[in-house]
Amino acid sequence: MKKKEENITTEQVPEQEIKMENGEAPTTPEIDPVQALTEQVNKLQKEKEELIEQIKYSQAELVSYRMRKDEETQNLLKYASQDLISELIPLIDNFERAIKLASSSNNEEVSKYLTGFQMMYTSYVDILKKYGVEEINRVGEVFDSKLEQAMVAESNPDYPDEVVLEVLQKGYKLKDRVIRPASVKINQL
Repeated sequence: MKKKEENITTEQVPEQEIKMENGEAPTTPEIDPVQALTEQVNKLQKEKEELIEQIKYSQAELVSYRMRKDEETQNLLKYASQDLISELIPLIDNFERAIKLASSSNNEEVSKYLTGFQMMYTSYVDILKKYGVEEINRVGEVFDSKLEQAMVAESNPDYPDEVVLEVLQKGYKLKDRVIRPASVKINQL
């Protein structure tokens, strides 16, 4: 074991051990306890502020998440019937065609069916209105691509440019959402 101790240089031995061998008492640098506590308090306050910021950020995220979820839930409830209504609209179209066809006929048998068709048609339309469905009919108004799709263009100098001349197929809105745009004929000069 002596050989190992002899091979150790003073660079490898800590300063305190060297002083102890020389008979000197080890000295530790004096640390002011007030300064150490002040530094520790400052460090803890900084950590506290960072944690408070993280909590505030997390709370803000939670509030935003709740608001988004509430909005999504409201939209789901508001437009829950959209799929069913979209399926019923072609039925309404068929009733309108049947009524138009039957009203042009002079046959007495057909006119009896016409009365029944008109009653059913009125009932369906009333049900749709009850659930917030509105017909898009903007004849005479300026074409709006959000509500209508132009199928045919006609040049009529009696009307201004881009005005809806005729509705070819009715469009419908559910509350404020277009579920089927109206197919229209517009005026183009």
